[in-house]
Amino acid sequence: MPAISQPHHRRRRTVRLLAAAAGLATAGALAAALPSSAAPAEAGKPGKLPSRYQDVQLLSFNDLHGNLEPPSGSSGRVTELQADGTSKTIDAGGVEYLATHLRDARAGNKYSITAAGGDMVGASPLISGLFHDEPTIEALNKLDLDVTSVGNHEFDEGAKELGRLQNGGCHPTAGCYTDEEFEGADFPYLAANVLNEKTNKPILKPYWVWKKDGIKVGFIGVTLEDTPGVVSAEGVKGLKFKDEVETINKYARVLQAQGVKSIVALIHEGGAPASGAYNYNCDSPGAGDGISGPIVDIAKNITPQVDALVTGHTHAAYACTINDPAGNPRTVTSAASFGRLYTDTTLTYDRWTGDIARTSVKSANHVVTRTVAKAPDMTELISRWNTLAAPIGNRAIGYISADIPSTGTESPMGDLIADAQLAYGKTLDPETDLALMNPGGVRAGLTYAQKGTEGDGVVTYAEGFTVQPFSNTVNLQDFTGAQLIQVLKEQVSGSNAASPKILQPSSGLTYTLDLTKTGADRIVVDSVKLNGTALDPTATYRVATNSFLAGGGDGITTLGQGTNDLVGTDDLAALEQYLTANSSATSPIAPPATNRITIVQ
Repeated sequence: MPAISQPHHRRRRTVRLLAAAAGLATAGALAAALPSSAAPAEAGKPGKLPSRYQDVQLLSFNDLHGNLEPPSGSSGRVTELQADGTSKTIDAGGVEYLATHLRDARAGNKYSITAAGGDMVGASPLISGLFHDEPTIEALNKLDLDVTSVGNHEFDEGAKELGRLQNGGCHPTAGCYTDEEFEGADFPYLAANVLNEKTNKPILKPYWVWKKDGIKVGFIGVTLEDTPGVVSAEGVKGLKFKDEVETINKYARVLQAQGVKSIVALIHEGGAPASGAYNYNCDSPGAGDGISGPIVDIAKNITPQVDALVTGHTHAAYACTINDPAGNPRTVTSAASFGRLYTDTTLTYDRWTGDIARTSVKSANHVVTRTVAKAPDMTELISRWNTLAAPIGNRAIGYISADIPSTGTESPMGDLIADAQLAYGKTLDPETDLALMNPGGVRAGLTYAQKGTEGDGVVTYAEGFTVQPFSNTVNLQDFTGAQLIQVLKEQVSGSNAASPKILQPSSGLTYTLDLTKTGADRIVVDSVKLNGTALDPTATYRVATNSFLAGGGDGITTLGQGTNDLVGTDDLAALEQYLTANSSATSPIAPPATNRITIVQ
């Protein structure tokens, strides 16, 4: 697999770079050239050099997932802690509002950088996903995004398609969607730890340096090492993913050798704060005491040469500090997901040393409220792409009697999808016994009350696409009863021991999950039944899953060992068929009862 070529910067970016280059001839450039022992003269007077310290604004967000329009339901709200200890929810998100908030935040800040922590695209709503996320890249260009790391979802369609998003060109099979050829991203995607298996080199730039008036800030971008475990095998074919800490430390040394002392790591891996409120203080009582998860160990081991970490992947909100290996506090942030928050971090740059004065770093998350004016250019963008998507997206595919949420260990939406895949599996092979759905593939729920003209309870193709945007196929495989017991155990053991990936079961499969125990023991084997009968370890069962699980995804490797494979249609088509067959305007489908997994805790 060839490396992805570097982005070509078009006119808007060129103008910005020329302006920055012109600034290098100013007093700011002279200040950067001063020896560390030389004190710059007083700032603000004619002919004088800048002062020693300069605040640099870093605006960041992560996990946008193509949510150009305001996300609905719980996906479009954030929780805010109040001074009296209560909490309230706030409607948030939508690029029309995100653009206004970012532009307002930049106002008056001469030194401002906008960065992102990956998953800008992938698992996107119809308005973006239908067009292979070209609309989102166009929106990010208009947002003046400077740089982003890759996330795991940037590999949903493989490295070649990621290269097209970076560099432009028409889609190889869908062609061009408009009269103008897609230009690609004006900003660099960074993929320091994603290597071509043949060349052993990064497929994209590993780092990028922002420069203005002699100030230099380096950015290193990585995604989680376990990307192959959460992306289809086809999406990561020909690639290998290296350790996040080792990679960041390696390129921090490279940047230091180039004279870049101020460094920010963009890491598509994250943590879990103790509270879901965006303004929760995860440093109380001490640094990082209120956050757990993979980012904690990563942060503790990244070289002190890195001054701040912008993270993502877990869709959580936090702005806290975690001590670096030298024991010094370092800022670690994440802005939830779907464009509901942005983080504003002040990096105080020391012109004498070229480094960030860590003691002066301040960071906070801010809500992308919907009470501000919409950005007209984003409104135009959304309207233009919605016009193209409308003939497909507005088609009714079913009817529901109430909200069908996607939250919970066993979710109503997950059960509904599993039931749809079981029903579809039976059309391929009447001997199909059950279906299992991965929780990460359930991207949203279905909302009963809708604004607009579609009517309450109507499920459109666009809504279905938002729920299942991956275009996985529904596959049938044979497993023994013993293998199915092992599958259930792998949900809560091995790589899933710390963060279980509970498969959503189709109707008829029941068992008990005992959360008072640890590892595989959390599955009560004697409780596992199919249609009221205990599984026979030696019997053969026909199982429907999507192609991601059929490849052993989510660390459930036994699902990749089935036999007698049969590949069917895509999973969204299976859901549409089920809704069409089982619901109508006068007889809508009700949310499943979520009583298939009995939880002991």
